[in-house]
Amino acid sequence: MLNIYVGNNAFKSIHQQGFNQNLFTSFLGASGGPKWFSLFGLDKYLFGEFFSERKDELNLIGSSAGAFRSACFAQNDPVAAISRMAKSYSETVYSKNAQPQEITQKAVELLDYMLGDTGVYEIIDNPIFKAHFLVNKTNGILESEHKLFQLIGLSKSYLLNRIDRKCLKDQYERFVFRPANSKLIIKDPCNFDTSYINLSNINLKSALLASGSIPLVMQGIKDILGAPYGMYRDGGILDYHFDITIKPNDGLTLYPHFNKNPKAGWFDKSLKRLVSPSSYDNVVLLVPSDEFIASLPYSKIPDRNDFKALEPQARIKYWKTVLQETERIAEDFDRFLTTQSLDKIKPLPF
Repeated sequence: MLNIYVGNNAFKSIHQQGFNQNLFTSFLGASGGPKWFSLFGLDKYLFGEFFSERKDELNLIGSSAGAFRSACFAQNDPVAAISRMAKSYSETVYSKNAQPQEITQKAVELLDYMLGDTGVYEIIDNPIFKAHFLVNKTNGILESEHKLFQLIGLSKSYLLNRIDRKCLKDQYERFVFRPANSKLIIKDPCNFDTSYINLSNINLKSALLASGSIPLVMQGIKDILGAPYGMYRDGGILDYHFDITIKPNDGLTLYPHFNKNPKAGWFDKSLKRLVSPSSYDNVVLLVPSDEFIASLPYSKIPDRNDFKALEPQARIKYWKTVLQETERIAEDFDRFLTTQSLDKIKPLPF
């Protein structure tokens, strides 16, 4: 049900110390919309059991849906929070040809339900689980909310990215919204401009919403408190599945992901470009197996195309079935931890 892929340093550490939660100092959550449903059972197990007795800080780093998940894990009851998120997201229904205003409002409603009355304060004050939300500040024509201007800007990004990811530097800047006492630094092979902004009770919701604000699909978030004036959009533009190094790197990074071949940025989805293996030296990838995915309805994991491809009733039934089936992945991971069958661990496939 579950495949485990590890980088070189992670392989050595696990074989020396066994697979245990003390190995990890960071946790990654990727973009991908409802694709994260395939990780739901594993998410509940990790933060309901695996990390439940955690005493040392764990940096949670997420973009888009991964940022929302990180916000769940940093609440006092992470299992209840991620369950609220799954319920709200899976049951969301849009009107036909929904416009960005409607989709954004639905995201606000999901966020409010997920956080409840005290979630913001719990995230800010959590001494162990430190949430970091990745957001992109867009420059030039991409600051516009006009669809035509966004299309022109995104088309330019697509073409520049085919040449080299570094060519995106003028259009996007990475912003990391993090706890005030965080010392985490993110490095990447392209050396994108990266700024760090302290999370507060006032800007947390805006930063989190911005991290999931997909261009063309949702409205951007303008002038987030504490950050430079400008338009902020989806963190997955630069950090879709991540090609980053986390500093200080004094531990391993746990990365539950729905794909064994991560793509660095949003515009790499259709390219054969690989992430840098060196960025994954300390990473442990937990990935649903091909056999598990084949056993799901439609033999695939959920994605945003399901909103258009399926009628709401059929889509909701399908998504809820997937959420239930992911308990099997959690059970497989639990067996692995119990038996410490380290032969299950595989080298990175890229």
